[in-house]
Amino acid sequence: MNLKILLPTEIFLDEEVSKVTAEARNGSFCLLPEHIDFAAALVPGLLSFKAEEGEEIFLAVDEGVLVKVGQNISVSTRNAVRGPSLGQLRKTIEERFNVLDDREKTARSVMARIEASFVRRFLEVHGRG
Repeated sequence: MNLKILLPTEIFLDEEVSKVTAEARNGSFCLLPEHIDFAAALVPGLLSFKAEEGEEIFLAVDEGVLVKVGQNISVSTRNAVRGPSLGQLRKTIEERFNVLDDREKTARSVMARIEASFVRRFLEVHGRG
């Protein structure tokens, strides 16, 4: 199988693999060459794959989408990190990816306040005319 991990600005990984394991909202799953076509929404977590040489490699990935079509597996995510150990990768997920989620929540809250202020002012101006 060919595993391709796509980030917004680059192709992070493009390798031949014999197995892929990832995490979705309802738990972990494993894909082998014989599996049917498949799609899943990924959560921030670990993604592992077995390289053609037999070595198991672990990555930390942010939320994204995984799609398997035939022998091609594509993962589109905002961020991915290859780390020296599982413990370090788990720490990266907790610190790096969850902080992004908090920043997004703050940005959404600020945007909601701006939109509410805009609507309120629009109604004030419209009410005077």
